[in-house]
Amino acid sequence: MNCICRYESPVGTLTMVSDGDALSALLFEGQDRFPYLTGTEEVRQSLPVFRDTAVWLDTYFYGGIPDFTPTLRPKGTPFRLAVWELLSAIPYGRTVTYGDIARQIARHRGVGRMSAQAVGGAVGSNPISIIVPCHRVIGADGSLIGYGGGLDRKRFLLELEGIEIKK
Repeated sequence: MNCICRYESPVGTLTMVSDGDALSALLFEGQDRFPYLTGTEEVRQSLPVFRDTAVWLDTYFYGGIPDFTPTLRPKGTPFRLAVWELLSAIPYGRTVTYGDIARQIARHRGVGRMSAQAVGGAVGSNPISIIVPCHRVIGADGSLIGYGGGLDRKRFLLELEGIEIKK
C-alpha cells in the first residue's frame, strides 16, 4: 500500500507518495497518468520521508539550495532509472538538453548513439518532480519543450533557480 501526503507549493498542490520508507513519487495536481496512485492510499502526515521532503521543498521554494536529498525509490525500467540518475546530477541553476543526456547514456552503454526521443520518453515519465529535476531539461535550441507539470510550472521553476529562459 502506498502512503500519500499533500504539500501546498507555489506551483500548486503536490502529492508525495511513499512505500512507507522512501519517496516513490512527487506529483503535480492532475498528474494522474502515473501508476503510483491506486485509490487505496493511506493519508499519512507523519512519515519521516514526508517530513524530509517537506523540508527539502520548503528550502527550495524559499530560494535556498537543499543540501540533502530525501530517500528516493522511483520505480522504472533500467533505462528510465539510468536517465533519472542523470537528471539528479544536473546542478541547481543549470540546464541540459535531451541530446546531452542521450550522449551520456550512449557513452555509459558503450554504444555510438542514443535517441533523444527515447530519452525524452524517460524524462517525461519521471515520477519525482522537482527533486529529480526534469524541469532542467530543455530543447536543443534552448526552448522550453515538454514538461508533465506544464510549461508554466517549468518556467517558474527555472526562473526560481535564476535560469534565463529563451522567449
